[in-house]
Amino acid sequence: MLDIVKRSENGIGVIELSGELDTTSSVNFQKEIEGFLDNLTDLTIDMKNLEYITSAGLRVLLLIDQTMEDQGSFKVINVNEDVMDVFEVSGFSEVLDIQ
Repeated sequence: MLDIVKRSENGIGVIELSGELDTTSSVNFQKEIEGFLDNLTDLTIDMKNLEYITSAGLRVLLLIDQTMEDQGSFKVINVNEDVMDVFEVSGFSEVLDIQ
């Protein structure tokens, strides 16, 4: 299960993810962000409480990265060791701005 908390103000958006970003929840996540990214110039995804991510979740992050590339900046923060391992093995640690 994935919990998604979104907020934005003055073009700055924050998404907090909790739980597991897997094949099923990534579909919901993608639907949740449709329209949310519009008019954002800065986006931060806080993964402090994200326990698990699959390739389906990585695909959604790639879509976000591509969208934000045209609009402004995008970073991922508070990545735990297990999720960071997935980013490193998949090469996403080289693609995403992870802080």
